[in-house]
Amino acid sequence: MAIRSANINVMTKAVEAASRGLLRDFGELENLQVSRKGPADFVSTADTRTEKLLIKELTKARPEIGFLLEEGGVIKGEDETKRWIIDPLDGTTNFLHGIPHFAISIALEDKGELVAGMVYNPVTDENFWAEKGQGAFLNGRRLRVSGRRTMEDSVYATGIPFRGRGDHGRFLNEMEAIMKVSAGVRRFGAASLDMAFVAAGRYDGYWEAGLQPWDIAA
Repeated sequence: MAIRSANINVMTKAVEAASRGLLRDFGELENLQVSRKGPADFVSTADTRTEKLLIKELTKARPEIGFLLEEGGVIKGEDETKRWIIDPLDGTTNFLHGIPHFAISIALEDKGELVAGMVYNPVTDENFWAEKGQGAFLNGRRLRVSGRRTMEDSVYATGIPFRGRGDHGRFLNEMEAIMKVSAGVRRFGAASLDMAFVAAGRYDGYWEAGLQPWDIAA
């Protein structure tokens, strides 16, 4: 049975509060305002609204801790040794296309070390979380990585570079190399969930280039 610390309880309350609005927006996609951060890189009112809600909930519980945010950048806190690292909607493109595979991602950094992380999929109500010294859990059940020992038995996840992003030629070479020796490759479009699936033993490995701190911190 997982013993939830005060920080994990704070993070859980924050993602649950923020997820209600995300699920409402997911059911009313035609009403969302969407803008571009770059080629094929979108940000919606759901991203920004969720980020503001997370800031509100986390600040209410831990007012001294600052933030590193995908949309809002850096917000310094009174305690400069700690910060929350947040992706309010990992898998925005999935979300905007009605694909139910996206997540809220929160990590807590203390003196440059990641000490707690949470990845929550509001659609499936799967809450992956981990804390230094305590292990990793899914809705209270301890997680274990896959026990497969050979690549030919293993399934891998990746992120495919899209228009305006990444080295497409290099990725195709990497993909070809993995395809030749593995049981398969999957691309689901949310890095935080891909890594959570590795922790849960669903995938055997994951690779992707060009990720940001908020993509991988949790």
